[in-house]
Amino acid sequence: MNQSNPKIFKLTLASIGNWLIVLVVIWLLGSVGLGWLINSILILIGLVFIIPIIGFIGLYWWLNRNLVTDKCPVCSYEFKALNQTQHQCPNCGESLKVEDGCFIRLTPPGTIDVSVVEINE
Repeated sequence: MNQSNPKIFKLTLASIGNWLIVLVVIWLLGSVGLGWLINSILILIGLVFIIPIIGFIGLYWWLNRNLVTDKCPVCSYEFKALNQTQHQCPNCGESLKVEDGCFIRLTPPGTIDVSVVEINE
């Protein structure tokens, strides 16, 4: 066994012949009138590569528009949530609603929510 001569990129006549046969078959199918078949196969292969790229870019754009990072109004814990949804704070468990890019505390009807202000005299 000869270890000094790797055959990783060795180009042989047999491998060139295989690719040549494939190209001749495609050319013959195109000249006979089955070009639509080759075109449809090439379009499908193109879509297999293009659709995931477009999907990834679309998901990235949507997340940038709808993912909000803010602090909980109760415990000031910073976390991320989707816009226009309801969540619980992972730190204190308070129910929060995401509106206009900030977290708002959900309170039952009739509850008055006040903010405490300290006055130092």
